[in-house]
Amino acid sequence: MRELILVGGFLGAGKTTLLYGAAKNLAERGKKVALITNDQAPDLVDTELLRKGGLEVGEIAGGCFCCRFDQLIDTSDKLIESQNPDVIIGEPVGSCTDLSATVLQPIKDLHADRFHLAPFSVLTDPIKLVEVLHPDRGTTIHPSAAYIYQKQLEEADYIVISKIDTLNPAQLASLKSEVAASFPLAKVMAVSSETGEGIDAWLDEMLAGQTAGTHIIEIDYDIYAEGEAILGWLNCTAQLTSTVDVDWKTLSQNIIDDLHNVFKEKKADIAHLKLIVSCLCGENVLANVTNLNGDSKLRGELTSTARSAHLTINARVEMTPEVLQAIVEKTLKTSIPANIEVEMEDMVSLSPGRPTPTHRYKEIVNV
Repeated sequence: MRELILVGGFLGAGKTTLLYGAAKNLAERGKKVALITNDQAPDLVDTELLRKGGLEVGEIAGGCFCCRFDQLIDTSDKLIESQNPDVIIGEPVGSCTDLSATVLQPIKDLHADRFHLAPFSVLTDPIKLVEVLHPDRGTTIHPSAAYIYQKQLEEADYIVISKIDTLNPAQLASLKSEVAASFPLAKVMAVSSETGEGIDAWLDEMLAGQTAGTHIIEIDYDIYAEGEAILGWLNCTAQLTSTVDVDWKTLSQNIIDDLHNVFKEKKADIAHLKLIVSCLCGENVLANVTNLNGDSKLRGELTSTARSAHLTINARVEMTPEVLQAIVEKTLKTSIPANIEVEMEDMVSLSPGRPTPTHRYKEIVNV
């Protein structure tokens, strides 16, 4: 029997960073861990980052866990066969909801003999959380995307406020109280993946044997589909080769900032924007933006004098995929110096189609 922990939450909530911290925490407890990432397209920054951190990762592309349910089970089985993990942690697509009805209940019904399913956690960024709770105060989130965000919170067994290192104690206490009042069916917790605060306590709750998928939400799939479709999704990879030494960290900063500035000019809301630059030495730099009016953040170092590196970009922005791709292509040409050769390996841009779950249960499955 494997422990299966699923962590949902809107794009930019910090799920991948939490998964990395949770995997390290569990390893310190003597647990062997495998991870499953999920997206509408392949070539994920998240997958590359986690693998470079020494973790075993399966990737499911082309749709959410709900629409790729059989692939979720198959990927879990392959990880069990190859890695024999004690715990599997899965991260569904950030724009996906209705997971209690389409993923949690089917697992409990069809695979209870093989997986012990932990309570469903939904991770939430405090800035976007406040925007969803108080749209009258001003928000850049499209109403249909805010609907998805709201539904994610409604179906959670646990609502986990992330990035609490950015809040003072009074702000955190107030936000936890408001969330608890607004979503009484969920238990509210808080973590900082940057400092590790709260991760240990959250994992204790996940491994305590409590019931998962305690309620099923009502949802309008027309609004849900619109909320996903308003975002352009882009994943691209490229090999960068220079004739001289390169400050790869500065280059990463320039690319992410130049893209961010274009989206600001166009007032196109950013659900998330990530890139990773890595070299064969094993070092990498991760840059990301999770809010149109926020700042970019960089993590990691590239101290190597290597003259070649690998670039992966993932962008989820409120514009058509065609416009998004054109912006990324143009920005790469202007942000990357002429002495660096750019060999594009893959570029996929799309707008997600209507969700078509493999299963959708109308009633709670009691295990």
